[in-house]
Amino acid sequence: MDTNGFGYEIDFLPVGNGGKSGDAIAIRYGYPNNYTVMVIDGGTKDSGKELVEHIRKYYKTNIVDYVINTHPDADHASGLTEVLNNLDVKQLWMHRPWEHSADIRESFKDGRITENSLYNRLQEALNHAYNLEKIALEKGMQIREPFEGEKIGEFVVLSPTKYWYQELLSDFRSTPVTKGSSFQAILESGKGILTKIKDLWSEDTIDESGKTAAENESSVILYANLEGHKILLTGDAGIQGLNKAADYAESIGIDLTECKFIQIPHHGSKRNVSPIVLNRIVGKIVEEGSPKTKTAYVSAAKSSDKHPRPAVTNAFIRRGAKVIATKGKPQRSAYNMPNREGWVPATQMEFIEEIDG
Repeated sequence: MDTNGFGYEIDFLPVGNGGKSGDAIAIRYGYPNNYTVMVIDGGTKDSGKELVEHIRKYYKTNIVDYVINTHPDADHASGLTEVLNNLDVKQLWMHRPWEHSADIRESFKDGRITENSLYNRLQEALNHAYNLEKIALEKGMQIREPFEGEKIGEFVVLSPTKYWYQELLSDFRSTPVTKGSSFQAILESGKGILTKIKDLWSEDTIDESGKTAAENESSVILYANLEGHKILLTGDAGIQGLNKAADYAESIGIDLTECKFIQIPHHGSKRNVSPIVLNRIVGKIVEEGSPKTKTAYVSAAKSSDKHPRPAVTNAFIRRGAKVIATKGKPQRSAYNMPNREGWVPATQMEFIEEIDG
C-alpha cells in the first residue's frame, strides 16, 4: 500500500444469529492521520457493540464523524444506541418522523387526531429511532435530517426528498389509517407453494411488480466518489426509492452504473429490485463469462432462509458483479488500506441455475 496515499474501507458486520437480517456498516476513508469515520445503521444491540469494538480495534479511534440511520426499523436503528453511547459522535443524521406531524396530520381519516397526539404516537411507535434522538440531545450532538442533495462528508443523499418522505410517512405502519391507499395493503400476504424454475443467464426472473413497506422506501440512499472509487449504499430502499435516486443522480450528472461498490438493498429481497431499476443503478446484463467489474455486498443473517434471494444475487451477477454476503461473517472491501491479520478474501456467491419460483 501507499502509506501516504488515499484509501478507504467498507466493513459490513454480521447482524443476527438467527434468521432476522439487519445492517451494521462502518466506513473509513481519507489519508493516514486524517481519516473520516462513518457508521451507517447499527443492526441489533449486539452488532452495535461489535461496531464499537471494531472501530476501536481496526480504525484505532473513539471518534465517529457521522452516524447515519437510514430508516427507523429496529434491525437498522437499535444497535446505534451503543455507538452513540460509547463513541464520540460528531453528527447524527436521521429522519425525525414526529417533527413532520403538522405537515401530515391532514392525511388521516380520523379528523380528531391532533398534531400533538400524532407527534407522541410516532415517538412511541418508532421508539428505536426516538431513542437515538434522545441520546444525541442528551450528549449535545448535532442532529440533521438526510434529504436529497445533502452532503454527509463525501457522500451525497440521493433519496428521499423531504416531500416524498412525508408522503411515505403517512403510510408507515405506526401511523393511523390514511385517507388514501397504503403500501401495507399491497405487500405479499402469503408464500404459497414454491416450485423450482430454471434461471437463465440472459433473462431476469425478478419483475417490475415488487412492492415494499413505506419505511423501507424512506431509506436514505447514499452515493460517494472517493478519489474515483464510486460507491452506492441503498439501505432497505425499494424500486420507487431507487428510481428516484437514479433520477436525481442523472440530474446532477452522476451515472450510477459507474459505481464499483453497491449495497444490495433490503438484504436481497425480491420485492426491492426490478430489471429496469437494476439496469439504471448497476448496468445491463453482460455476456456470460465476462470479467466481474463491480462488487455487491448484501447483509444477510447466518440462518436466514430468505435473504438473499438467489433471483436477486443472480441479477447482480449477470450484470458483472461479484456478490458477497455476510451470512454470519464480517466482510470488508478496501483500497490502499493496511491488511488485517486473520482476514481472508471473501467467498463470492455463485450463479444458481435452479431457483425458487
